[in-house]
Amino acid sequence: MDRIRIRGGRPLHGEISISGAKNASLPLMTAGLLTDERLVLSRVPVLADTQTLGLLLEQHGIAVEPVGQDGHTLSIGGPITNTEAPYDIVRKMRASILVLGPLLARTCEARVSLPGGCAIGTRPVDLHLKGLEQMGAVIALEGGYINAKAPSGLQGATIVFPMPSVGATENLLMAATLANGRTVLANAAREPEITDLCDCLVAMGAQISGIGTDRLTIDGVSSLHGAAHQVIGDRIETGTYACAAAITGGELHLQGGRMDHLGAVMRTLSEAGVEISETATGLSVKRLNGLHGVDAITEPYPGFPTDMQAQYMVLMSVAQGASMVTETIFENRFMHVPELNRMGANINVHGKSAIVRGVPYLSGAPVMATDLRASVSLVLAGLVARGETIVNRVYHLDRGFEHVERKLAACGADIERIPG
Repeated sequence: MDRIRIRGGRPLHGEISISGAKNASLPLMTAGLLTDERLVLSRVPVLADTQTLGLLLEQHGIAVEPVGQDGHTLSIGGPITNTEAPYDIVRKMRASILVLGPLLARTCEARVSLPGGCAIGTRPVDLHLKGLEQMGAVIALEGGYINAKAPSGLQGATIVFPMPSVGATENLLMAATLANGRTVLANAAREPEITDLCDCLVAMGAQISGIGTDRLTIDGVSSLHGAAHQVIGDRIETGTYACAAAITGGELHLQGGRMDHLGAVMRTLSEAGVEISETATGLSVKRLNGLHGVDAITEPYPGFPTDMQAQYMVLMSVAQGASMVTETIFENRFMHVPELNRMGANINVHGKSAIVRGVPYLSGAPVMATDLRASVSLVLAGLVARGETIVNRVYHLDRGFEHVERKLAACGADIERIPG
């Protein structure tokens, strides 16, 4: 199993090209189920998760073919020949549940494995299922599978989410594009990745209004057609490398980064002593006169994203003073804390909050990644730590960060992947 070795203490300087957003690419790829025609997606990151979803689409009969040499452009399309999403694929990635809505909309039936739990919490799919039932689907849970049918096709409905859910919004949005009549999604999630999905669906012929708001209105059409679409940049990767510049005392230009996608991350980092400024092609990030403890609480967009919580906590671990980081989205997302404390951080968890008291420095140590965002937080800790850090179980990292060690090494980090 691969590991990453880091010798810390080097300020980062240079430019990092921001990859396409993983959390946008996955629903965009499943949108290929909504038409027999070709959907061409560019700026798709080459990750374990996008490759897994590609295998799932192929299992449904959809061709997923790279265009060009770099693997970042995919041509997706073809007739659906199989409506079952098997456990062996779905268990690898929770986003596989996003095939459920498109399959039901296109074929009026679907059999999709329940994703089950994961390291950072249970993340149930009940909002997906309740919404589809409101649209006329008949759903039974049998043998670990979701068996769904809509003999008369899906019907438009008004669905009010009790809380914003990114996955449920995406699933029901895609299903509604081919439903009979009008569907309204109220209290919908409004992350940039959902806006990106809406823009792609509109290019495919969908009728959607309210894009970018928490109330989406979709008038179903009889069919969608092919389109070409470029995936937005990854705002979590942008925020992560912004933390890397700040924590090492360097300066980075994040090519393709967008200020308007960072939301509360930008405001919080600015309060903590990080300067982020727009350039003609991205963002410039540097630390000012030192880092200061600033509280953060994870919330749906445009609040502080849960996917940035671990990275921000590393930043706070070497800031002056104390800060409180509160996690409201997932119930088990502090598993990186013991690993950071092994490196000398002073972090105490009390329920949903972690009290972070800044220390003068961290010390290199062997550490173990427990989930995707925790893995990159340990890389950040290694960049600032004295001595050598070995990050184990980096397959988590490969699910969501493209060539992280290459990008950091090109900016001066002493980092390398050690093949397992």
